[in-house]
Amino acid sequence: MGYDTNRFQGHVDEDLLCPICSGVLEEPVQATDCEHAFCNACITQWISQQSTCPVDRSQVTLAQLQPVPRIMRNMLSKLQLSCDNSAFGCTAVLRLSQLQSHLRECEHNPKKPVMCERGCGLEIPKDELSQHNCVGHLRTLVQKQQGKIAELEKTASEHKHQLAEQKRDIQLLKAYMRALRTTNPSLQNLEETIEYNEILEWVGSLQPARVTRWGGMISTPDAVLQAVIRRSLVDSGCPPSIVGDLIENAHERNWPGGLATLETRQMNRRYYELYVAKRIPGKQAVVVLACENQHMAEDMILEPGLVMIFAHGVEDIL
Repeated sequence: MGYDTNRFQGHVDEDLLCPICSGVLEEPVQATDCEHAFCNACITQWISQQSTCPVDRSQVTLAQLQPVPRIMRNMLSKLQLSCDNSAFGCTAVLRLSQLQSHLRECEHNPKKPVMCERGCGLEIPKDELSQHNCVGHLRTLVQKQQGKIAELEKTASEHKHQLAEQKRDIQLLKAYMRALRTTNPSLQNLEETIEYNEILEWVGSLQPARVTRWGGMISTPDAVLQAVIRRSLVDSGCPPSIVGDLIENAHERNWPGGLATLETRQMNRRYYELYVAKRIPGKQAVVVLACENQHMAEDMILEPGLVMIFAHGVEDIL
């Protein structure tokens, strides 16, 4: 819809009026053939009901509409009119080209957001401030947030269920392949390839890490700490086929020769920085997988890998 002609200062040329709403053109467009100009909203609504020009009844479609010439846009921009909020006390008279920027800052705009100074700090439309109830609005806001949280929890639960089903299907497939392996030994290589790819995909999802205090390594983690690390490995997506081995390799009794004793660890400490380590999410612990550390000496790594737990000193590499 166009602008009300009563808002404008002086005479407005008839060529700047919309033939449909009779107001001053707003977001003007014209038909390519007959060159009649209309408000964009007006002609769009008109064409949705009949594909003819409102002036001369020639055929017109939305695809045939284009912006009006620059000279007409310049004429419109120079027109002077009163503010939309004149009824609320604004006395500004400005060029049409300046109207939108003025409305964004107009102090008389009844819908301008203002901050509640009663304590809740919410932004409320100016004309609703007198009826604003901090407790009521905050309660409504909390209810909306709770609704969103409930939806997210439901979605997360559905995804978790789907993931559990997919993992179960994978385990069934692996069991089936192991059963077939007795009759077709070549399937063993296929199963090993699948497991290896799973390990690579998992370790690739972990955050690279560095250890800044190797002296804080816990060489004899108790059962509780091992259970905590096991849970973190499972939650991070560690392939079930290697979880048990990694936990077993978290204790110095199973470490390779280069780490087996305090003396050998001190002797080989200069090689620690060569480890490619990945952070076990949320823990002061890293996993050092054999597939990523083939450059290390045989007495410094184990298959499928090592879990190293620290009192402190594990940092993410960003």
